[in-house]
Amino acid sequence: YTVDAAFDGAAGLQLAETNNYALILLDLMLPKMDGWTVCENLRRQRSRVPIMMLTAKDTIPDRIRGLDIGADDYMPKPFDFQELLARIRALLRRDKIHKVRIIRVGDLEIDTAQHRVTRAGVDIGLSHREYELLEALAARESQVPSRETIQERIGMNEESYSNTVDV
Repeated sequence: YTVDAAFDGAAGLQLAETNNYALILLDLMLPKMDGWTVCENLRRQRSRVPIMMLTAKDTIPDRIRGLDIGADDYMPKPFDFQELLARIRALLRRDKIHKVRIIRVGDLEIDTAQHRVTRAGVDIGLSHREYELLEALAARESQVPSRETIQERIGMNEESYSNTVDV
């Protein structure tokens, strides 16, 4: 997995608001803004990214609160690393199942299940990379994804494509 780390809640919230993540692992006891507040803010903004709380707060009331404010899973520390990976895989699978199948932008339709694109009912043949870029842009129609998000989404490493995204 490609991971971004934030060392306080305010920075984590900013990253979550500006990037398109497949999953957020969220600690609760963070400086500047606690994980409860980060989760509540993301859900208030209607973010659908799966959130797993990973924390030392292990009481039943803490677990209930975490799930009630919007976490998709709650895993107290200490934890088994293999179980963490299994839960991550489960959340990522669930996200794919619930992912919007058709993205519409004007008369452009993207079928994310079949990787098929039509415009005004006419099929458009795209390479794999072209399709991935189009889906990344269309899925967040009102937001411009970061350079890094685009590079990651379409499988480009920075060395070999240093200015391709910029161009």
